[in-house]
Amino acid sequence: MSASTDFTKFLLDSQALKFGSFTLKSGRQSPYFINAGSFNDGDRIARLGQFYASAIEAAQSSGKLEQFDTVFGPAYKGIPLAVTTSMALSSARGCAVGYTFDRKEAKDHGDGGMFVGTPLRDGMKVLLVDDVMTAGTAVREVLPKLKAAADVDVVGLVLSVDRMEKTKDSDVSAVQAVEDEFGFPVFAIATIHDIISAARELRHADGSAVITDDISQQIDEYFTQYGA
Repeated sequence: MSASTDFTKFLLDSQALKFGSFTLKSGRQSPYFINAGSFNDGDRIARLGQFYASAIEAAQSSGKLEQFDTVFGPAYKGIPLAVTTSMALSSARGCAVGYTFDRKEAKDHGDGGMFVGTPLRDGMKVLLVDDVMTAGTAVREVLPKLKAAADVDVVGLVLSVDRMEKTKDSDVSAVQAVEDEFGFPVFAIATIHDIISAARELRHADGSAVITDDISQQIDEYFTQYGA
């Protein structure tokens, strides 16, 4: 079984990947939707962390991603992603890998501050993790916070899925736009094309197709209109 098929089966089994008609934050009507909130128990989130860790190790082995000190996840969905990825990497490497996440509002009591986890310091190398990027909004919101805390070096961003869609005001994908704007590489466990290709070959327990002919046509039309 290929890595993309294995990940696609995991998404389907977790009910994180669904087909139908979904209104995205961008206003687009998508025939598929990926919901990170479906990784809602210990087993699922642990397995997701292993997928992230594998993608990170593959990027490092290829020389496209340098070493880093902490995994950073933007609040709120990025918080469990940072924690589970750090745990999976620490287990695989036999040494601790830090995790850090931000608060939506600064804490004014106790330890205070905007961040939780491994403290940020000048010169630290930080790897961002997030779920699915449509416009890159979360990245643009969190980078100023990181730079205000310390002179850190963001070495890359790892997503669960690259939707491979062009942004509202250009013909390039959100991933390419972020790479061009900020100068660090963006990786994904799988692209949406890999996932759709794998899902088209899969069947439900009753033998019915995971993707019906009608949905398949809608997906092709969506790619034609918004694909980058």
